[in-house]
Amino acid sequence: MKVVGTIESLWRHPVKSMAGERVVEAHMGFPGFYGDRCYAFRNSASRKGFPYLSATLQPQMLLYHPKFRFPARAAKPPNLVEAMSIAPGVNPADAEPGDMALDVVTPSGATVAIDDSTLIGMLGEGLRGENHITLVRSDRALTDCRPVSLISLQTVRQIGEELGSPVDKRRFRANIYLDLASDCGFAEDDLVGRRLRVGSKAEMAILERDPRCRMISLDPDTGEHNPEVFRKVARAHGTFAGIYCAVLVEGLLSEGDTVEVVD
Repeated sequence: MKVVGTIESLWRHPVKSMAGERVVEAHMGFPGFYGDRCYAFRNSASRKGFPYLSATLQPQMLLYHPKFRFPARAAKPPNLVEAMSIAPGVNPADAEPGDMALDVVTPSGATVAIDDSTLIGMLGEGLRGENHITLVRSDRALTDCRPVSLISLQTVRQIGEELGSPVDKRRFRANIYLDLASDCGFAEDDLVGRRLRVGSKAEMAILERDPRCRMISLDPDTGEHNPEVFRKVARAHGTFAGIYCAVLVEGLLSEGDTVEVVD
């Protein structure tokens, strides 16, 4: 097996389109990262193929910071240790009711429960037309396309160099930020079709390059729109930046874990 890099950081986004959180360890299961995008807000005005309220329509969503009420319970499946000890590898259980209870720190600094109607009112402020917003909760990560996303630090750096100013990696809202052994940007594209082992156990298949949208043009701290970011990725790289993955073997990932090509 060939080492292609190490995990620089791991991220999950408890609420779709809200701020993410960096975690030193994450359970990567078949449905995605445990606790990643387990909440979303459905919007009646959105298209049927993508029914959720997102920061592309409401940029202020990025300024809302979700916090699990019980961080230790929300970190990994409740029976993970026991499940891993049962051959040939039993799938761990979903969260117990209440384990994934969530509060949200609003841009004003107030804290409200994720199911508080006040929060829905805030998210609807300034939207045009009729928008009926409802909360969605899922044990499966409510990702756009694939369960896990990855991008290299080298790709982020190259995009910044092409723009003439540094780019915050959080714009790309990946689960895994990879520090490649190669110093070349977009080298992760060469992994499409390959199988990777991450850490001591977890394995994933690299399915395809990640086609980007206007989301990467939004500053993760301010929600400010800079159209040049997406334009540069579209013109120079056909809108692609990063890769999508499917999980083949579940397991715990940690910062600093090596990433190896299996085949």
